[in-house]
Amino acid sequence: MRLRLPIVTSLTALGCLLSASPAGAITNGAADGNRHPEVGALIADQVYSDGTWAYCSGTLVSPTVFVTAAHCGDPGQTTARVSFDARYVAGKSKLYVGRYIADPNYRNAQADPHDIAVVVFGHSVTGIAPARLPAAGLLDQMKSSGSLQTSTFTPVGYGSLAPTNGPGGKTYTYTDTRNFATGSFNSLTDAWLKLSQNASTGNGGTCYGDSGGADFLGGATSDLLVATTITGDTACRSTNVDYRLDTPAAREFMSHYLTLP
Repeated sequence: MRLRLPIVTSLTALGCLLSASPAGAITNGAADGNRHPEVGALIADQVYSDGTWAYCSGTLVSPTVFVTAAHCGDPGQTTARVSFDARYVAGKSKLYVGRYIADPNYRNAQADPHDIAVVVFGHSVTGIAPARLPAAGLLDQMKSSGSLQTSTFTPVGYGSLAPTNGPGGKTYTYTDTRNFATGSFNSLTDAWLKLSQNASTGNGGTCYGDSGGADFLGGATSDLLVATTITGDTACRSTNVDYRLDTPAAREFMSHYLTLP
């Protein structure tokens, strides 16, 4: 049975940046409803002990292509099940099954782990408008112009809500529900977009279970997907670290499966 991984495989290299790293969920946010129907959940083959099913998130970027994280897959995995319902209900929600393909260059590396994968469906997903992808180097151009530093971002996913503290430590609550939050810019590297999710400054972000989920540039109704959630801090309250989709590496991988802007 698949686990909701508490740390991604590239964490060793990221250790100098973060003390530990969850696989992502929405904190200090709200139920997404129909704001982002293009964001879906990867659904496990077996139910978890808490009665939930979603283990990662992702985004429809063409009628047949869903982008997520490479670390969401098991070794040798070839297919994945996806639900686009705002709340997944076993036996009632429609499931789309497609080929799961991780970037063959995915590896344990801080500079660029190639932590990206796609699910390719045999038939078009209808009734859902795909998210828009960024032009090459968009975030670098925005940083140079000074507009990135004042931009708002919207992470979306199906992961755990903010953890609560108890006698046994932190408790993470999963609801199989799509949620969203807004965060502000932290920093940019060649592969990573880092966002603040500090609630004291009005930001929200991700926690366990949102890996592969969307990071939209703009407010709560934006559909411009610029990065995917990969990691963050164990308390789910400081930093959301996301894999950029406007880089040559990400674009080269995605170009095998869809036409890029």
